[in-house]
Amino acid sequence: MASMTMSAACAQPLAARKFQGSRVSGKSVVRAAKRNVTVKAERDGPVLIGLAADSGCGKSTFMRRMTSLFGGKATPPEGGNPDSNTLISDSTTVLCLDDYHLNDRNGRKESGLTALNLKEQNFDLMYEQTKALMEGKAVDKPIYNHVTGVFDPAEKIESPSILILEGLHPFADERVRDMFDFKIYLDISDDVKFAWKIQRDMAERGHSLESIKASIEARKPDFDEFVDPQKQYADIVIQVLPTQLIPDDNEGKILRVRMIMKEGVENFDAPYLFDEGSTISWIPCGRKLTCSYPGIKFFYGPDTFFGEEVSVLEMDGQFDKLEELIYVESHLSNTSTKFYGEITQQMLKYQNGPGSNNGTGLFQTLCGLKVRELYERISEKEVVTAA
Repeated sequence: MASMTMSAACAQPLAARKFQGSRVSGKSVVRAAKRNVTVKAERDGPVLIGLAADSGCGKSTFMRRMTSLFGGKATPPEGGNPDSNTLISDSTTVLCLDDYHLNDRNGRKESGLTALNLKEQNFDLMYEQTKALMEGKAVDKPIYNHVTGVFDPAEKIESPSILILEGLHPFADERVRDMFDFKIYLDISDDVKFAWKIQRDMAERGHSLESIKASIEARKPDFDEFVDPQKQYADIVIQVLPTQLIPDDNEGKILRVRMIMKEGVENFDAPYLFDEGSTISWIPCGRKLTCSYPGIKFFYGPDTFFGEEVSVLEMDGQFDKLEELIYVESHLSNTSTKFYGEITQQMLKYQNGPGSNNGTGLFQTLCGLKVRELYERISEKEVVTAA
């Protein structure tokens, strides 16, 4: 049986809420015909989206989920440098801000600074080229080769319909920050980062626990000073935390994920659970949503973040059968889906990717849908989904 507590002093009654689409079974969604997504028209200048996060926090997976909603597979420039960090699809271009490092690997050894330090980022070039792309012009962008640690010859980047800047410092320079139409921050807690790094580096790379701890501690001061403060500028923060369903859990396998959404953002309407403006804690019915120990719990409600009003969607736990996500989707509103079950379909599309069975994948997908809607509102052009 589902369990729910709700506080809604100024919210609309439940009877007034609207769910998108009609109720159908999860199997109907899974068996639905393939849907092709294309963009109808071009625009003079791109919609600019920013994604900030530390290294190893899932930016690449997020980009695949988001860009797929606009059509085509995001791949490096055709016929270009195979070590390019750029991803281009039918209408999106994703630029990795590592390409705007000021120095190569040897240069940073000489300076004694890490790539997280703002002094190691060429913000002037980043600003000039972003401004040019926003004006519809092409640029010759440098390539930082992560394999060799040096800069390769520049690549030509044309102005797309949707331009996404992802990396350590998209919001650190005020000139660039003011150009964004929407800003996203992936916030992985220290406990989860530590657990993930232990699992990867001890199991896969044979590193000792002591060396892993030393690596994390050496990086942490620069992250705290130069990267973490950017989340105050974000319109959406996806925060990944240890579960609260298992006391003193330190494995990092079960996650509590929060989608923190700033109020009053232009062209953005925050999604909500059950009843907009309410405070809701919901444990879904076990007969409708299969989940092993420790179960699943959802939360929705208002909060403050860096002194600003926000609404928060939260999921703690993970799914056992991803196709059953349709049950949760039917209780979410303002999701910006184009047909009933689109969230579930997108999650199944990337079911083998990291975070696909928990709130990480769910909220990244939901965030991508909101970005698609934002693009349509700004450009006044429709992203067509053919059922």
